[in-house]
Amino acid sequence: MFTGIITDIGIIRELEQRGDLRARIETAYDTATIDMGASIASDGVCLTVIALGDNWYDVEISAETVSKTNLASWKEGKRVNLERALKVGDELGGHIVSGHVDGVAEIIEMKDEGDSTRISFRAPEELAKFIAEKGSVTLNGTSLTVNEVNGTEFGINVIPHTQQVTTWGDAKTGDRVNLEIDTLARYVARLAEMTATP
Repeated sequence: MFTGIITDIGIIRELEQRGDLRARIETAYDTATIDMGASIASDGVCLTVIALGDNWYDVEISAETVSKTNLASWKEGKRVNLERALKVGDELGGHIVSGHVDGVAEIIEMKDEGDSTRISFRAPEELAKFIAEKGSVTLNGTSLTVNEVNGTEFGINVIPHTQQVTTWGDAKTGDRVNLEIDTLARYVARLAEMTATP
């Protein structure tokens, strides 16, 4: 489990297509404190560490994961949002995030609002019903608050601090971003569905 609070920006150093896609990610984390098999959310995708070096770790990414996320667009040199798995006693600064991406949203508009940036997205139709105004959503691993929803489109504000400590400062219109809906929203919708069934 994760919180959606980004704690490092990694850099993709190597990509190799074997049976699965293998990636080497440079990190500022102390890799001596990372166990083999540990889970690290990379742009919101929970990936398993399979090798470690002084300032890097390797992960393998299945074809299924590539097909459901934006990881197919990873290139060497790309910056990615990183978060290590939640430990008992850690502060829960964002919301409960599983690292299991539900789909990909597209940035359709960006505009400055004061010092912040308002970003509008288009979500897949089957996921839009789970996105609610003032609710939480995870985008490229970052826990963000939804400002408004209009059909399949929704908007968020990114403050300057978030732009500096995540990859949101690199965002541009047309980008495809990993979307994980709030687990609570999924269960509330399911309960409502069951209650409405005669």
